[in-house]
Amino acid sequence: MGKLLFIFFMGLNLSIFSKSDSLPSTENHEKQITITKKISKVDSLYENMNLSNVVNYKAFKEAMEGYRLLPAKNKDIITIIDFTLASTEKRLVVLDLKNEKVLFHSLVSHGKNSGDNYATSFSNRPESFQSSLGFYVTENTYQGENGYSLVLNGLEKGFNDQAKARAVVIHGADYCSLNVVDILGRLGRSYGCPALPRELSRPIINTIKDGSLLFIYADNKEYLAKSTVLNHHNELMAHYQDDMGADRLGTIN
Repeated sequence: MGKLLFIFFMGLNLSIFSKSDSLPSTENHEKQITITKKISKVDSLYENMNLSNVVNYKAFKEAMEGYRLLPAKNKDIITIIDFTLASTEKRLVVLDLKNEKVLFHSLVSHGKNSGDNYATSFSNRPESFQSSLGFYVTENTYQGENGYSLVLNGLEKGFNDQAKARAVVIHGADYCSLNVVDILGRLGRSYGCPALPRELSRPIINTIKDGSLLFIYADNKEYLAKSTVLNHHNELMAHYQDDMGADRLGTIN
Protein backbone atom coordinates (compact mmCIF):
# COMPACT_ATOMS: atom_id res chain seq x y z
CA MET A 1 0.00 0.00 0.00
CA GLY A 2 2.80 2.40 0.94
CA LYS A 3 4.58 1.66 -2.29
CA LEU A 4 1.41 2.42 -4.26
CA LEU A 5 0.95 5.75 -2.45
CA PHE A 6 4.60 6.69 -3.16
CA ILE A 7 4.09 6.00 -6.89
CA PHE A 8 0.82 8.01 -6.85
CA PHE A 9 2.42 11.13 -5.30
CA MET A 10 5.41 10.93 -7.61
CA GLY A 11 3.08 10.86 -10.59
CA LEU A 12 1.11 13.82 -9.18
CA ASN A 13 4.28 15.89 -8.73
CA LEU A 14 5.45 15.16 -12.26
CA SER A 15 2.02 16.20 -13.54
CA ILE A 16 2.21 19.53 -11.64
CA PHE A 17 5.72 20.28 -12.87
CA SER A 18 4.67 19.44 -16.41
CA LYS A 19 1.68 21.81 -16.21
CA SER A 20 3.74 24.63 -14.67
CA ASP A 21 6.28 24.36 -17.49
CA SER A 22 3.55 24.86 -20.04
CA LEU A 23 2.06 27.96 -18.39
CA PRO A 24 2.84 31.37 -19.98
CA SER A 25 5.54 33.38 -18.24
CA THR A 26 4.31 35.92 -15.70
CA GLU A 27 7.32 38.19 -16.26
CA ASN A 28 6.57 41.64 -17.64
CA HIS A 29 8.10 42.12 -21.05
CA GLU A 30 8.03 45.80 -22.08
CA LYS A 31 7.34 46.31 -25.75
CA GLN A 32 9.68 48.79 -27.42
CA ILE A 33 7.71 51.08 -29.68
CA THR A 34 9.63 53.19 -32.14
CA ILE A 35 7.83 56.31 -33.35
CA THR A 36 9.28 57.75 -36.51
CA LYS A 37 8.39 61.35 -37.23
CA LYS A 38 8.05 62.04 -40.92
CA ILE A 39 10.19 65.04 -41.85
CA SER A 40 9.25 67.04 -44.92
CA LYS A 41 11.80 67.73 -47.63
CA VAL A 42 11.76 71.41 -46.71
CA ASP A 43 12.37 70.64 -43.02
CA SER A 44 15.14 68.22 -43.92
CA LEU A 45 16.84 70.79 -46.14
CA TYR A 46 16.53 73.48 -43.45
CA GLU A 47 18.12 71.13 -40.93
CA ASN A 48 20.85 69.78 -43.22
CA MET A 49 21.95 73.29 -44.18
CA ASN A 50 21.99 74.45 -40.53
CA LEU A 51 19.80 77.43 -41.34
CA SER A 52 18.24 78.03 -37.92
CA ASN A 53 20.65 80.89 -37.19
CA VAL A 54 20.71 82.14 -40.78
CA VAL A 55 17.13 82.53 -42.00
CA ASN A 56 13.70 82.52 -40.40
CA TYR A 57 12.05 79.12 -40.93
CA LYS A 58 8.76 80.64 -42.10
CA ALA A 59 10.54 82.79 -44.68
CA PHE A 60 12.45 79.73 -45.87
CA LYS A 61 9.32 77.60 -46.07
CA GLU A 62 7.45 80.20 -48.13
CA ALA A 63 10.50 80.63 -50.38
CA MET A 64 10.58 76.89 -51.01
CA GLU A 65 6.91 76.97 -51.96
CA GLY A 66 7.70 79.46 -54.70
CA TYR A 67 10.78 77.50 -55.69
CA ARG A 68 8.63 74.41 -56.14
CA LEU A 69 6.06 76.15 -58.30
CA LEU A 70 7.83 78.85 -60.29
CA PRO A 71 9.89 78.32 -63.42
CA ALA A 72 13.46 79.58 -63.35
CA LYS A 73 16.51 79.05 -65.51
CA ASN A 74 18.77 78.52 -62.51
CA LYS A 75 17.10 76.29 -59.93
CA ASP A 76 20.31 75.69 -57.99
CA ILE A 77 20.33 79.12 -56.37
CA ILE A 78 17.72 81.04 -54.39
CA THR A 79 17.99 84.36 -52.56
CA ILE A 80 15.82 85.21 -49.55
CA ILE A 81 15.41 88.65 -47.98
CA ASP A 82 13.66 88.66 -44.62
CA PHE A 83 12.18 92.06 -43.80
CA THR A 84 10.91 90.91 -40.42
CA LEU A 85 14.46 91.67 -39.24
CA ALA A 86 15.92 95.08 -38.47
CA SER A 87 18.13 96.72 -41.07
CA THR A 88 21.06 96.33 -38.68
CA GLU A 89 20.85 92.56 -39.06
CA LYS A 90 21.88 90.38 -41.98
CA ARG A 91 18.58 90.00 -43.79
CA LEU A 92 19.72 88.62 -47.15
CA VAL A 93 20.90 85.07 -47.67
CA VAL A 94 21.96 83.35 -50.91
CA LEU A 95 21.55 79.58 -50.83
CA ASP A 96 23.05 76.92 -53.06
CA LEU A 97 20.30 74.30 -52.87
CA LYS A 98 22.09 71.82 -55.09
CA ASN A 99 25.15 71.61 -52.84
CA GLU A 100 23.27 72.60 -49.66
CA LYS A 101 25.52 75.56 -48.86
CA VAL A 102 25.06 79.12 -47.62
CA LEU A 103 26.92 81.28 -50.13
CA PHE A 104 26.27 84.77 -48.76
CA HIS A 105 24.68 86.27 -45.65
CA SER A 106 24.49 90.04 -45.90
CA LEU A 107 23.00 93.33 -44.85
CA VAL A 108 20.43 94.74 -47.30
CA SER A 109 18.62 98.08 -47.37
CA HIS A 110 14.89 98.67 -47.83
CA GLY A 111 12.96 101.55 -49.39
CA LYS A 112 13.00 104.93 -47.62
CA ASN A 113 9.19 105.01 -47.29
CA SER A 114 8.95 101.42 -46.08
CA GLY A 115 10.07 102.27 -42.58
CA ASP A 116 12.93 103.37 -40.37
CA ASN A 117 14.99 100.50 -38.95
CA TYR A 118 12.28 97.99 -39.85
CA ALA A 119 10.46 97.69 -43.18
CA THR A 120 6.76 97.71 -42.36
CA SER A 121 5.07 99.27 -45.41
CA PHE A 122 5.25 97.93 -48.95
CA SER A 123 4.06 99.06 -52.35
CA ASN A 124 4.10 98.16 -56.03
CA ARG A 125 3.28 101.74 -57.04
CA PRO A 126 5.77 103.86 -59.02
CA GLU A 127 7.32 106.74 -57.05
CA SER A 128 6.29 105.12 -53.76
CA PHE A 129 9.93 104.65 -52.75
CA GLN A 130 8.84 101.53 -50.91
CA SER A 131 10.06 97.96 -51.11
CA SER A 132 7.90 95.33 -52.81
CA LEU A 133 7.29 91.85 -51.44
CA GLY A 134 7.14 88.51 -53.22
CA PHE A 135 8.94 86.46 -55.82
CA TYR A 136 11.24 87.80 -58.51
CA VAL A 137 13.43 86.22 -61.13
CA THR A 138 16.83 87.76 -61.78
CA GLU A 139 17.76 88.88 -65.29
CA ASN A 140 20.70 90.72 -66.86
CA THR A 141 23.31 93.01 -65.35
CA TYR A 142 24.22 96.53 -66.46
CA GLN A 143 26.38 99.45 -65.43
CA GLY A 144 24.15 102.27 -64.17
CA GLU A 145 24.24 105.35 -61.97
CA ASN A 146 24.51 103.06 -58.93
CA GLY A 147 27.29 101.04 -60.51
CA TYR A 148 27.08 97.36 -61.33
CA SER A 149 23.39 96.45 -61.07
CA LEU A 150 21.04 93.50 -61.57
CA VAL A 151 17.62 93.69 -63.22
CA LEU A 152 14.74 92.10 -61.30
CA ASN A 153 11.51 90.90 -62.88
CA GLY A 154 8.62 90.82 -60.40
CA LEU A 155 6.47 87.71 -60.83
CA GLU A 156 3.49 88.62 -58.65
CA LYS A 157 0.81 90.86 -60.11
CA GLY A 158 -0.23 93.61 -57.75
CA PHE A 159 2.75 93.11 -55.46
CA ASN A 160 5.93 93.49 -57.49
CA ASP A 161 5.16 93.30 -61.21
CA GLN A 162 6.05 97.00 -61.57
CA ALA A 163 9.65 96.35 -60.50
CA LYS A 164 11.10 96.99 -63.96
CA ALA A 165 9.01 100.10 -64.51
CA ARG A 166 10.16 101.39 -61.12
CA ALA A 167 13.79 100.45 -61.84
CA VAL A 168 13.89 98.29 -58.71
CA VAL A 169 17.24 96.52 -59.08
CA ILE A 170 19.98 95.07 -56.92
CA HIS A 171 23.00 97.35 -56.62
CA GLY A 172 25.70 98.35 -54.19
CA ALA A 173 25.38 101.43 -51.97
CA ASP A 174 27.61 103.28 -49.53
CA TYR A 175 24.64 103.74 -47.19
CA CYS A 176 24.40 99.97 -46.76
CA SER A 177 27.29 99.52 -44.35
CA LEU A 178 28.11 99.07 -40.69
CA ASN A 179 29.68 102.53 -40.67
CA VAL A 180 26.26 104.02 -41.38
CA VAL A 181 24.73 101.82 -38.68
CA ASP A 182 27.25 103.23 -36.20
CA ILE A 183 26.19 106.77 -37.13
CA LEU A 184 22.42 106.43 -37.63
CA GLY A 185 21.59 103.30 -35.66
CA ARG A 186 20.21 101.79 -38.87
CA LEU A 187 21.13 101.38 -42.52
CA GLY A 188 20.53 104.08 -45.07
CA ARG A 189 17.54 103.48 -47.33
CA SER A 190 16.93 103.22 -51.05
CA TYR A 191 14.15 104.28 -53.42
CA GLY A 192 12.81 100.72 -53.22
CA CYS A 193 15.83 98.71 -54.34
CA PRO A 194 17.35 95.93 -52.22
CA ALA A 195 20.76 97.65 -51.97
CA LEU A 196 23.84 95.76 -50.80
CA PRO A 197 27.21 96.65 -49.26
CA ARG A 198 29.63 97.77 -51.97
CA GLU A 199 32.12 95.00 -51.27
CA LEU A 200 29.50 92.28 -51.65
CA SER A 201 27.31 93.62 -54.43
CA ARG A 202 29.36 92.37 -57.38
CA PRO A 203 30.01 88.81 -56.08
CA ILE A 204 26.39 88.41 -55.02
CA ILE A 205 25.06 89.77 -58.33
CA ASN A 206 27.36 87.49 -60.31
CA THR A 207 26.17 84.50 -58.29
CA ILE A 208 22.44 85.08 -58.64
CA LYS A 209 22.12 86.73 -62.08
CA ASP A 210 20.56 85.19 -65.19
CA GLY A 211 17.51 83.36 -63.97
CA SER A 212 17.55 82.52 -60.27
CA LEU A 213 14.69 83.23 -57.88
CA LEU A 214 14.61 85.99 -55.27
CA PHE A 215 12.01 86.08 -52.51
CA ILE A 216 11.38 89.16 -50.37
CA TYR A 217 9.47 88.16 -47.23
CA ALA A 218 7.68 90.00 -44.46
CA ASP A 219 5.00 89.00 -42.02
CA ASN A 220 2.51 91.02 -44.04
CA LYS A 221 -1.11 89.88 -43.78
CA GLU A 222 -2.18 91.21 -47.17
CA TYR A 223 0.65 89.54 -49.05
CA LEU A 224 0.36 86.23 -47.21
CA ALA A 225 -3.39 86.15 -47.83
CA LYS A 226 -3.39 87.26 -51.48
CA SER A 227 -0.14 85.98 -52.96
CA THR A 228 -0.98 83.84 -55.98
CA VAL A 229 2.15 81.78 -55.41
CA LEU A 230 1.30 80.92 -51.83
CA ASN A 231 -2.45 80.49 -52.14
CA HIS A 232 -3.51 79.47 -55.66
CA HIS A 233 -1.13 76.71 -56.66
CA ASN A 234 -3.28 75.05 -59.30
CA GLU A 235 -4.11 78.31 -61.05
CA LEU A 236 -0.46 79.30 -61.01
CA MET A 237 0.70 76.01 -62.47
CA ALA A 238 -1.88 76.20 -65.26
CA HIS A 239 -0.85 79.77 -66.06
CA TYR A 240 2.83 78.94 -66.44
CA GLN A 241 2.15 75.73 -68.33
CA ASP A 242 0.19 77.73 -70.88
CA ASP A 243 2.73 80.54 -71.12
CA MET A 244 6.04 78.73 -70.85
CA GLY A 245 5.50 75.01 -71.28
CA ALA A 246 5.33 72.36 -68.61
CA ASP A 247 8.85 71.15 -69.34
CA ARG A 248 10.28 74.34 -67.80
CA LEU A 249 8.60 73.90 -64.43
CA GLY A 250 11.00 73.01 -61.67
CA THR A 251 10.25 70.98 -58.58
CA ILE A 252 12.03 70.06 -55.39
CA ASN A 253 13.17 66.47 -55.77
